[in-house]
Amino acid sequence: MEKEMKSHEIFARSFSQHDKKRFRYATLVGCFIVTWCFCIVFKPYLAPLSVLNARVTIVDGLKLGMGTQETNNPQRPYVGIKETNILCNTTKPRSDTCEMKGDVRIQGNSSTIFVLSLHDGSNSSWTIKPYARKGDESAMQSVTSFSIKGIQEQDETIPKCTKTHNVPAIVFSVGGFGGNNFHAFTDVIIPLYATSLQFNREVRFLVANTRSQWTTKFKQVLDTLSRYEIIDIDHDNQVHCFPSMTIGLKKEDGKELHTDSMKDFIRFLGTSYSLERSTAIKLTNSSIKRPRLLIVSRQKTRAFMNLKDVIDATHKMGFEVIVTEMNVNMSQVARLVNSCDVMMGVHGAGLTNMVFLPENGVVIQVLPWGKMEWLANTCFGEPSKAMGFKYLEYKISEGESTLIDQYPLNHKVFVDPSSIKRKGWGVFKSIYLDKQNVNLDMARFKDTLSKALQLLHE
Repeated sequence: MEKEMKSHEIFARSFSQHDKKRFRYATLVGCFIVTWCFCIVFKPYLAPLSVLNARVTIVDGLKLGMGTQETNNPQRPYVGIKETNILCNTTKPRSDTCEMKGDVRIQGNSSTIFVLSLHDGSNSSWTIKPYARKGDESAMQSVTSFSIKGIQEQDETIPKCTKTHNVPAIVFSVGGFGGNNFHAFTDVIIPLYATSLQFNREVRFLVANTRSQWTTKFKQVLDTLSRYEIIDIDHDNQVHCFPSMTIGLKKEDGKELHTDSMKDFIRFLGTSYSLERSTAIKLTNSSIKRPRLLIVSRQKTRAFMNLKDVIDATHKMGFEVIVTEMNVNMSQVARLVNSCDVMMGVHGAGLTNMVFLPENGVVIQVLPWGKMEWLANTCFGEPSKAMGFKYLEYKISEGESTLIDQYPLNHKVFVDPSSIKRKGWGVFKSIYLDKQNVNLDMARFKDTLSKALQLLHE
């Protein structure tokens, strides 16, 4: 043991005298090598923070600005480029839309929209018909096509701004079937509401295929959605520049008279037209006041041939009866419909004015002869329920149709309406919608009126 301890002491003295200095040098060299390796491995993640290149695009229709600045702030190593972008959606069943942000210029008389791009190789183009009835060739053929062109800012062909706006724009058409009250709402008004409500009136409407009668008819709605004067873009010679633009109206599905919340839309109309009644009358056994029933009268087709009998019967059932043929003055129509509790009419565009009924009002749709169930339910049945109304249908019999004066009872018009439908919409419409009037069997129809009264009790 003593020898072993001596050997350790000799080794320690030897190490401290000769190798200790070499060990320190080796340690320093090793630390240097480790540090050097660390820097090499992590160099990509240690980008210099002393210089920050910032490219900012100021797009207000007036100028583009670029700048470089230095900073020692390590918290934001870069600033993103704010540039023009285009997002187009052509997958929806009823509408194509493009949303553009940045420097957007529209040349109305050429139906062309130019979108400035900051980078080479980004030129692109689209063609949009801004009317929400895609797929219906007869409707779309009268709708203006707009060309959208992504174009580089150095391109000399881009038109100069003659009028600059600081609010977004929405481009849409009132062509197609827009002159029909039903299509005006389902193809234009409701999609326009869904597209523009987010802007809180700070948006400008650029309207194609417009008619002064149309914009006058829906002035209250348009004024509630935008506080700016409409631009008739088809006949405009200016080059309008906007910070952002939407062309086409959003219609998320193929349903008629529909958006995400139809009850909100009904309340919006109430605000637009300053309507007084929010809910229909609620009858009780002791009610003295009569519920008001509005009969939508038609003159050319699908008219009530025994209108006087209908009025007398409904009055005896306990209704205050009003008869009207809907006119183009929407303010008058809105106030009249809103004053009623029940609205009835033969299938047709006039029933669209049910949008002005107070909540829990009753809609009675009289179905002409000819397998109308699907059409009637799609156009007014399902939409009326989504709006918060109560819905009743009355299907007439062969004997209540004036077609009985034109065709024998064994004709396909009566025994096989589906075969007529297979010949195409034009043939079907010409017979069942254009040539048919109604003689209501009041003994049968009283059951429907009784159901309406019952619904007003609920």
